[in-house]
Amino acid sequence: MGPNSTLGSVVKEILQTALISFGIFFVVYIFLVQPHRIKGESMVPNFTDGELILSEKIGYKLDEPRRGDVVVFRAPAPAKVDFIKRIVGVPGEKVTISNGEVHINGQKLEEPYEIQITEGRVDLQLGENQYFVLGDNRRSSSDSRTFGPIYKNSIKGRAWIVYWPIFSNENSKGKRVISRIRYSISNSF
Repeated sequence: MGPNSTLGSVVKEILQTALISFGIFFVVYIFLVQPHRIKGESMVPNFTDGELILSEKIGYKLDEPRRGDVVVFRAPAPAKVDFIKRIVGVPGEKVTISNGEVHINGQKLEEPYEIQITEGRVDLQLGENQYFVLGDNRRSSSDSRTFGPIYKNSIKGRAWIVYWPIFSNENSKGKRVISRIRYSISNSF
């Protein structure tokens, strides 16, 4: 076996490894999870500017989005960015915002993560496949109060893990799994 055949087999192994690695990355990225960067202050204090998250894509192929899920979705036109917001209203519900409070079908929504009043006036009946989303930092959020409900097909995935920064600091809680919020109002009445 000469040096050319050894070099050829090494190059072949490297190419095979690279191709398999790219294939695995492609499948994971397209079908399972996708990275996103938090931009802006709309989800403070739960998510801060610059944090990196993974959204999982397969869950909503098997189940419906639920109230309290933090979702990544295509921003309404003309923006060509992804937004991250929390679902507060699901299909078939009536969402009302008045006097600083969010009501779902006439019942006040208790939001344990929210410390601000919710400004604006909304009186909206959600249709099939429509979701009402709000940022956790209501004063700094462009959300369904501005652009209306989003459709299920615009949702890219559910925020799943904050993976950067790893350690908590003055600006971030660090690496963590994003859990669902449990509400006193269920998804169905």
